[in-house]
Amino acid sequence: MRIIAGTARNRRLQAPAGLTTRPTAQRARQTLFDMLMHAPWFGREELEQAIVLDAFAGTGALGLEALSRGAQFATFMEGSRPGIAALQTNLRSCGMTEKARLRHCDVTRPPKAPQPHTLIFLDPPYHKGLVQKGLRALWRLGWVADGALIVAETESAPLPTEGQEPEEPFQPFHAHLLPSLSAPPPPLLAQRSFGAATLHVWRQDNSIKGSRPTL
Repeated sequence: MRIIAGTARNRRLQAPAGLTTRPTAQRARQTLFDMLMHAPWFGREELEQAIVLDAFAGTGALGLEALSRGAQFATFMEGSRPGIAALQTNLRSCGMTEKARLRHCDVTRPPKAPQPHTLIFLDPPYHKGLVQKGLRALWRLGWVADGALIVAETESAPLPTEGQEPEEPFQPFHAHLLPSLSAPPPPLLAQRSFGAATLHVWRQDNSIKGSRPTL
């Protein structure tokens, strides 16, 4: 696995041993960053001004790709010691140690943020509801800027077998609101599926009123 473009192009990334880390596939990462660089709702200038949070970071491929393409700074959150060791190696290999901060923590119980972040990547293990739990915890502790672009990778909904009810597809949500039928979800800016994975992109909007999660 390598960085696709930018100042660290073709630098190889180290992955932790074992099966606990599931890096975003290179084809999905290429598609995602093509969108981020050229979409009318984001673009190169916004990427180059971004303060990035790579939550459930694993190898750090998403945050490192953003830094390689000009993002200002990135925080990487990872809960495993092998993951932190791989991240340290990858930051050194890509020459990004001065533009990054590592946090060895559970994303659902993060420390208080030193500043809000404007581009949030969430790529947790599947089937555990960790996008929802993680993003709400991050918002409560100040990590998610108003207007932040949220990029979440989830499992693609499988086709139901005979006699089964289809699974509810993942819905984007505002991190500052409790789940509620009276709070409409934010519009999806983009959605792309790659086999078992689906990428969802939306913006956090703190101006939407509703029931807030308790601190």
